[in-house]
Amino acid sequence: MPYISDIADTRHAEGSLARYAYRDFGQQDATPPLVLLQRFRGTLDHWDPLFLEVLAKKRRVIIFDNAGISESTGEVPTTMQGMAEAAIDFLTALGLKQVDLLGWSVGGFVAQLVTLDRPDLVRKLIVAGSGPGGVPGTPELEQRVVEYMTAPVTSEEGFLYLFFGLNDEGVRLGKESLARLETRLEKSKADVPAEQWANQLQAIQLWAGGTGDAWSRLEELKLPVLVANGSHDVMVDSGNSFAMAQKLSNARTVFYSGSGHAFLFQFPEEFGDVVHDFLDR
Repeated sequence: MPYISDIADTRHAEGSLARYAYRDFGQQDATPPLVLLQRFRGTLDHWDPLFLEVLAKKRRVIIFDNAGISESTGEVPTTMQGMAEAAIDFLTALGLKQVDLLGWSVGGFVAQLVTLDRPDLVRKLIVAGSGPGGVPGTPELEQRVVEYMTAPVTSEEGFLYLFFGLNDEGVRLGKESLARLETRLEKSKADVPAEQWANQLQAIQLWAGGTGDAWSRLEELKLPVLVANGSHDVMVDSGNSFAMAQKLSNARTVFYSGSGHAFLFQFPEEFGDVVHDFLDR
């Protein structure tokens, strides 16, 4: 049987900033819906369908391309604040009054700002493989990481290194995840061109440097927050997740040993169950 996300139709929503491509699947009567925000250089077709399948068993799941990405129109913002404003524009276009948010990587940066700007809109927040930006003492990215992140084409070697680490088990699970992505990607060839991800990269650099970040505002987040990461995340240092949890007043923190930035694809069923437990409480 195909995964539900692999057969879900791509729809479009007209916002004031862009025309957004999105997919809406799962348990349609489950409220509020769970909205996912994607990573750097990621599109609708870069979500692992097994992870989405686990979520969709109990939730209404909405994934979308933010402004300027892949099938969505508009310009890619050069700040996380701009990306958050576009995400709010998308949620408004769908007429959603309240949502649960799951942001992965850059999506986690954006999700924090959406929640800070519109606390009435977000019931629960999940920050995966991400951080609040501007955390004192955060180590610089290794040169190898930067080279793979900005490569014109992401090779299998680069993908596995950035997202799954180099241990044998991580590589095996990473290849399985890549294979699952092929159902969509072999047809769509979805990608984020250099001129678009360059804007994302500019926003990342500002965020990491403490400009427009959420670090100094974490105390404002009173809602339940799930902070999760792989213990060997080479993209967003997992120490940021711990530092974030220390400042939050209502947080649960989960780390996955022997995993990296894409721990949610490395352990899709386990983490999916954690997400359900968090949202159901």
